Amino acid sequence: MTIIQWITGPNGQLFSSSSVIVILILMLFMSIKLYVSYRNKQTYRLLITAIALIIARQCLLVALAFPGWTLGPWMYLLSNMLQIISFIIINFVFMKLYTYRSAQLRIVPFILMMVLTTILTVIQIALTPLSTITATSYVITFPLLDVYCIIVTLIILLATRSADMNTKYYASLIIFFVIEITRMADAYVFQGSQHWILLLSLVLPIIYFSLLFMLLFEWVIERLISTYQSSIVDGLTGLYNRRHFNLKAEGLIMRSKSVAIIFCDIDNFKRLNDSQGHQVADGILKKVSEIIKEESSGIGSAGRYGGEELLACISTDRVKPELVAESIRSRVENETVVTISIGFSTTKESKAVGELIRLADEAMYFSKTTGKNRVTAYKTMPSSYKTKKDI
Repeated sequence: MTIIQWITGPNGQLFSSSSVIVILILMLFMSIKLYVSYRNKQTYRLLITAIALIIARQCLLVALAFPGWTLGPWMYLLSNMLQIISFIIINFVFMKLYTYRSAQLRIVPFILMMVLTTILTVIQIALTPLSTITATSYVITFPLLDVYCIIVTLIILLATRSADMNTKYYASLIIFFVIEITRMADAYVFQGSQHWILLLSLVLPIIYFSLLFMLLFEWVIERLISTYQSSIVDGLTGLYNRRHFNLKAEGLIMRSKSVAIIFCDIDNFKRLNDSQGHQVADGILKKVSEIIKEESSGIGSAGRYGGEELLACISTDRVKPELVAESIRSRVENETVVTISIGFSTTKESKAVGELIRLADEAMYFSKTTGKNRVTAYKTMPSSYKTKKDI
């Protein structure tokens, strides 16, 4: 027996199906974790169902590959039906995962395709004497289910042309289409005489399910990143929230010789909000936040303290805090329709993040009450403006 003959025989099918089952078990584990962790239970329940059906079909393929095993001839038709139904479900799930934010995906067409699959299976049994299906020959006089599987694949390919889907998803559909064409060519044209076609029919499913695994894995990673980002970043401005900003500032103080906290407050923001509306005000807040983030990039971090109050924590080992603060003030004045009052403190006044923020806030308040649109260093403030605790 040659290597090609060994690969394209029952052992090859066993290797192919075993590889696919390992991939599917990994997908099943991720699906269960998603089901437990997130609220979209129905989608993940469908994904678990589809993977379970595919695993069942792969087990049937292994069983059908060994002539010595006693199996009812209806097993081949059952295998085909499982393949089509699981293919419909898993494509619905991936389309739901990747397009639900931007498109309303209707489940009715998918349900109709699955119902039609069941009906066609019954018709196939009625049209085809079961005695013509044996463990070594799957040739059917009228291959209704096989043709329908090709049609379903083409329908889904055409239906997703306008959807913004992942490239791997389209690649998986094309590979599945090639798998079906290869399988039909082997069964109805070459009847197992071409080893390269048999080899393709064993290798392509591994590639197909590997692509599905990567799609699901990428989705899990995106959700993890999204969950992590939402826990540390303010949703409107994109800056760190107060809790995470404090952590970043503490880390910077430990690493740097000198650190400054820059406290910014947009002038007359409430008036802008009342006169031009929340949408305009939010747009201004985002723009100011971008400026602060850009100016602190590479030397520190930016955060949102609350409302229109924004913070930057920068290392002053190589830059002067007053220059960074003035650059923020100047850019806000020139690039937006608002101005900003700024105060800053340094680790010369305190090493505690909370205290540094309080002192920078006092310096900002001094800027606010003495003309606005200016920068004040806490150390330059008159003693009469400082709280008793600071004197």
